[in-house]
Amino acid sequence: MGAGQRRYLITVQAAPAGSDENGDLIREWREVCKEYADIRLPSGLEAIRADAVVSSVRASIRIPYRSDLTADMRVVHGTAFYNVKAVLPDMAHRKHTDLICELIK
Repeated sequence: MGAGQRRYLITVQAAPAGSDENGDLIREWREVCKEYADIRLPSGLEAIRADAVVSSVRASIRIPYRSDLTADMRVVHGTAFYNVKAVLPDMAHRKHTDLICELIK
């Protein structure tokens, strides 16, 4: 993929597990990297759960190859936040990594 297709600047964040002085779990998001990405929204899903309509938007985000990303991270693009559901690195050519994400509402 050429750099021209990666036109969206994203930030990948991780929240290391920690606790405060009371022992309560703290999730403080910290930047892992900034990358230019190609963002595609290939599918959306709407369902009825517990008598309420619930919608889900999935995205495929392609960035340059990285081997240090995990499925417990999130992606920030502008005002949109995405939970990373799967990390799919291109192991054959090591040119890109696809992040399968879900939009956080």
